[in-house]
Amino acid sequence: MILTSNRGFAEWGDVFGDPVVATALLDRLLHHAVVIQIEGSSYRMRQHADLLPEHARMATSINPPPLPKRRGRPPAKEKPDLHHG
Repeated sequence: MILTSNRGFAEWGDVFGDPVVATALLDRLLHHAVVIQIEGSSYRMRQHADLLPEHARMATSINPPPLPKRRGRPPAKEKPDLHHG
């Protein structure tokens, strides 16, 4: 499952109207999850940049986003194949 949000975890209490409910939800949602935080320009904005007027295009920095920061549990190490070798 992939879940995206434009809100940080600290803001989820405001979104749900109750910080206790938000904390419980995040606790269950993030258990064994891999969180990838992407910062930078929106892909949708970059895709539609040609629709913007020239003066707006110059004023808006539409750069490719940096590589995402990987957070969460590291990937499992591969076990050596004992049958071949």
